[in-house]
Amino acid sequence: STKHPRMFGFQAAGSAPIVLGKVVRNPETIASAIRIGNPASWALALTARELTNGYFGAISDTHILEAYRILSAEVGIFVEPASAISVAGLLERAAAGQIPKGSTVVLTVTGHGLKDPQWALKTADGSAITPTVVSNDTDEVAGVLGLAKVSV
Repeated sequence: STKHPRMFGFQAAGSAPIVLGKVVRNPETIASAIRIGNPASWALALTARELTNGYFGAISDTHILEAYRILSAEVGIFVEPASAISVAGLLERAAAGQIPKGSTVVLTVTGHGLKDPQWALKTADGSAITPTVVSNDTDEVAGVLGLAKVSV
């Protein structure tokens, strides 16, 4: 093949040392798995970017949570916020016209949502969602979900 992949990398805006080109002393992001101010593989990441004509970008926590919700609600994949950053980054690059139509794109989303479950009960702006509490009665559960009653 004459095509070569381009490596794109994304860091949370409050924890983006590679994007900023300097150590972040107090990294802040909702994506705890990537809350790293001085990555161990910094030089390797830069080399991958350079060798592939790639890109590194910073993504806001709001956009990370938007991608997190898209993956869960529209795709059925429950990931931790750190894993959703690849989708958030793709959406940002596509909106900026950086992903040509017909491109083959591979995203890595490895962290399960139960690693950081508190975000499943918050809106994209971080405010809490109050879950509906029901008893273990199947008819009550079916009613809350808008389903037909279950006869057991």
